[in-house]
Amino acid sequence: MKKIISAIAITTVCAAALLACSDSKNVTYKDGTYEGKSSVFENEDGTDDGNGYGQVTLVIKDGKISDCEFKVYEVDGTEKGEDYGKEDGRIANKDYYNKAQKAIAACEEYANMLVANGQLEGLDSISGATINFNEFNEAVNDALSKAAE
Repeated sequence: MKKIISAIAITTVCAAALLACSDSKNVTYKDGTYEGKSSVFENEDGTDDGNGYGQVTLVIKDGKISDCEFKVYEVDGTEKGEDYGKEDGRIANKDYYNKAQKAIAACEEYANMLVANGQLEGLDSISGATINFNEFNEAVNDALSKAAE
């Protein structure tokens, strides 16, 4: 019985090691431009509260990510930009507006980090832009699934 348990344990460890080695680093990508989109972000209670979604455009050259653009949108498809965080076209709450703009600025930083790193693994979220980070990851994975050979 001990031999059977030992054999099962060894098999489990070997299988786990093989799975760990077969990560996204071993995937090759076809050259081209690919778009990916996240789902609409929902809060734990199932509401979207206007959080919207993210969309990424990836350029793959020589099998590697050579360029990335990431934008976020309101649920209605309006791009979040310099007016994001304003109410009726004006800054009603400066703290809220600054936080919203910081989250928008993080989108470009996420794209730059991905190009520099070459993969999602190892990227960290930026404080104040965690929802965008989650949308970014989902959108990149969507685009990369289309580019996978």
